[in-house]
Amino acid sequence: MKRVLKCAIVLALGGLLFANAAAAQTLVNETPEHFSAKTDTFDYVRREAMIPMRDGVKLFTVILIPKGVTHGPMLLTRTPYNAAMRLPKNAAHLSEVLGNGDVCDELILHHGYIRVLQDVRGKHGSEGDYVMNRPLRGPLNDTAVDHATDTYDTIDWLIKNVPESNGKVGIYGISYDGFTSLTALFHPHPALKAAVPINAMVDGWMGDDWFHNGAFRQDSLTYAHNQEATRGGSVKWWSDHYDEYDAWLAAGSAGDMAKLHGLDHIGFVQKLIAHPAYDTFWQEQALDKLLAQEGLSVPTMLVHSLWDQEDIYGNLAVYHELKTRNKDNGNLYLVMGPWFHHQQRLDGSAIGDIEWGSDTALYFRRHLLANFFEHFLKDEAAPLAIAPVTAFQSGSNEWHELKSWPSATEGKITGKPLFLRAGGKLAFDAPAAAGSGYEEYVSDPAKPIPFVPQPINFSGEGHKVWESWLVSDQRAAASRPDVLVFTSEALQQPLTIAGNPIANLIASTTGTDGDFVVKLIDVFPDE
Repeated sequence: MKRVLKCAIVLALGGLLFANAAAAQTLVNETPEHFSAKTDTFDYVRREAMIPMRDGVKLFTVILIPKGVTHGPMLLTRTPYNAAMRLPKNAAHLSEVLGNGDVCDELILHHGYIRVLQDVRGKHGSEGDYVMNRPLRGPLNDTAVDHATDTYDTIDWLIKNVPESNGKVGIYGISYDGFTSLTALFHPHPALKAAVPINAMVDGWMGDDWFHNGAFRQDSLTYAHNQEATRGGSVKWWSDHYDEYDAWLAAGSAGDMAKLHGLDHIGFVQKLIAHPAYDTFWQEQALDKLLAQEGLSVPTMLVHSLWDQEDIYGNLAVYHELKTRNKDNGNLYLVMGPWFHHQQRLDGSAIGDIEWGSDTALYFRRHLLANFFEHFLKDEAAPLAIAPVTAFQSGSNEWHELKSWPSATEGKITGKPLFLRAGGKLAFDAPAAAGSGYEEYVSDPAKPIPFVPQPINFSGEGHKVWESWLVSDQRAAASRPDVLVFTSEALQQPLTIAGNPIANLIASTTGTDGDFVVKLIDVFPDE
């Protein structure tokens, strides 16, 4: 019996081994060739499309339609910042997809709008070549396409392929997306009924992003690196210093820093190096001048941040040029709020340490932006309840409805001189004699003045320093020996300042040249 049992065990084990071997030979791929996620219970419909442009290039586009929406207006944004990432797929609720990070989230969630987000050509999911702030067709662009044509072709496709829409489109966006919103106004599609460019890039030399009145903003190199090094932005800027002030000093110059990071292979950086002056390269793509020549045929709300640390020039320049060329254009609206760059989509109760007593960004979204889009995009248009200019006045912390900007009660605006006086004095009264007195200081280029106290690091919570540095405490700079400070007597009555201050300096230098930065600062009482 023992021998029989042993034999049976051996036979049984052999059978198991044979069965396992046979099973191993028949393993198949467990991933299906095609899989469609079950989204029947979602409260929205998501569609992705590769929309063809007139030159054959296709642009990746995400379309979000709240369940139950019919005859809904479409809100379009064209971006280099990854449409698929900004509107992720892995959520059953539209509120989670939107993420409460956009000025139009409430409109899309609760008021019957359709959201459309598109990658611009050459970025992320879109085909084609990427060109930073692709110029309009003309001297700087000899191709048949630009952002204006891409927007036209996109809108034409949308109104024919989104049956849930009412055939009306509004375009909006912040910063670069504000730039693409402005370009949509050139030879616009008839279905484009409203535009809201927010903190838009308009003139990269005069005061938006790359240069500020001709002074190169060196940190622009980090943005150019992240945008153009790869299509998907996968290669990020690196630094071997915690303090960016130290990093730039160690590099030696902006050109040396560019070489250190391989930017000699990036096309836009080479353009920055080749065009340090306000030559035709910048002039022929300045959207404020170009749009004034084009004329404004689409109702447009320009949204400006009073403390925009990136694009403080653009939208006000567009407004000024359009008003100068066509004073009575009824399509032009301006909103100015107490915000940093892109704060319109966030909490607007404060900037830095300055509080306004209310959420000014929420007011903009619910009372200005919502009414503007509803009036121009809905089939049953609501009455337009906004003024040509809506401006927030800091100090009194009030919104004002105005006919134009700058505004004066008697229709005439005059400048009021503020004089630098000997002994570090500042006064509204002119000095007794011209040329009486002067101030001097020693400037060492090897010890540049940081724009915020060191260490300068914008990672983590450091981004708050970058957002609010235009309202930050200036005493660190004022205490330096290479900074001149002129201070007035304490104000005895309210003073309102509106418009752009102009600095009229008479200076001499022992060097070959010099850059002068003038700040007009409100000195708070000791607290």
